[in-house]
Amino acid sequence: MPKVPRHTPIVDLRDSLLPVSKRKAIPHDFVLAAISSLAPTTRPMFGCFAVYVDDKIVFFLREKSTHPSDNGVWLATTQEHHASLRQEFSNMRSIELLGKKATGWQVLPSDAPDFEESALRACELVLARDARIGKIPQSKRSAGKSAKPVRKRSRR
Repeated sequence: MPKVPRHTPIVDLRDSLLPVSKRKAIPHDFVLAAISSLAPTTRPMFGCFAVYVDDKIVFFLREKSTHPSDNGVWLATTQEHHASLRQEFSNMRSIELLGKKATGWQVLPSDAPDFEESALRACELVLARDARIGKIPQSKRSAGKSAKPVRKRSRR
């Protein structure tokens, strides 16, 4: 009987019955295509996808079975910009699952009749670097302020 080389797997792992995790498809990925010239990055977050341009979060792409009324493209903004953005996006509203009356986040709901048109208009605003969309996450803002130089103890 021939010897099996020491580092040769006995079982072919490609034929394994173990479950292989699949990457979740990014919902509303046409948004990424529309802002591709800015080299956006995505990060999975809370079962959805956060979209960043440079160090700013600009969108949150959501399509989940829980709270389906909040599915769509979430805009990272501040309350001071709600009124002017509402003039551009008639179906924009606060996110219901967050439980507050008004938050910094606003949603362009995917069940709105003008969803794709509105989402692409939001992409145009991001491409134009409109200050109303996008914010630096709290962790990035405070990292520069709270980082203190580490002092080494002197040995005696």
